[in-house]
Amino acid sequence: MRVVLLLLLAAFMWPAGSFAQAYESQLTYEKKKQKAMSMDYNFSQEAVENAIVKKIEDMGTLGKVQKGLFNKDKGFIVFKDAVISDVSDERMDYIIKVDRKSRKEKDASSLSIIINKDGQDALPAMDAASIGKVKAFLSNLYPDIEEANLELQIKSQDEVVVKAEKKFKDLQDEKADLEKKLKKNQEDLERQQKEIENQRASLDLLKGKRKVPAASNP
Repeated sequence: MRVVLLLLLAAFMWPAGSFAQAYESQLTYEKKKQKAMSMDYNFSQEAVENAIVKKIEDMGTLGKVQKGLFNKDKGFIVFKDAVISDVSDERMDYIIKVDRKSRKEKDASSLSIIINKDGQDALPAMDAASIGKVKAFLSNLYPDIEEANLELQIKSQDEVVVKAEKKFKDLQDEKADLEKKLKKNQEDLERQQKEIENQRASLDLLKGKRKVPAASNP
């Protein structure tokens, strides 16, 4: 009974999506259908893409994103002559594609990897052990993706803080402007009060010069 409870506890503590399995798929790249290894993750497309790019680039190879309005390979990230020691010690081209699972699932993505050697699809020629390494590489990405996701959350929260601070500064400036206007208004009121007093005194002075007192209204 204790063993069962420990297993259940471990299952709850294990990162969400860790039980997903890498699977074989097929993608069209350079106008050819090519075999790929794919895996689904319960993270955003950006988090998964940032993680895989950073992991491979940290191994010494920069990725090139395929762009262009009429480029049918748009969205693929190509790492040419890269060595991913977790997969193979040989230099090969690793072509990465990360897609959002669906419009409704913004935190669910699919990562696919094509491997080319000498311009040819290398996955079909790999033995079971090599395929297992590719699958393990995809499965072991979870810590990297979690870290990338955390960095995105930090960036997002930092933007919220910056926005809140800007609003606070704007309110402070508005307050200072209102206080300045209020001070000027008070000075204008006092000046106008003195003007009224002066003009009333002038009026009384003029009235005092009358030879005949003004008739009072009945």
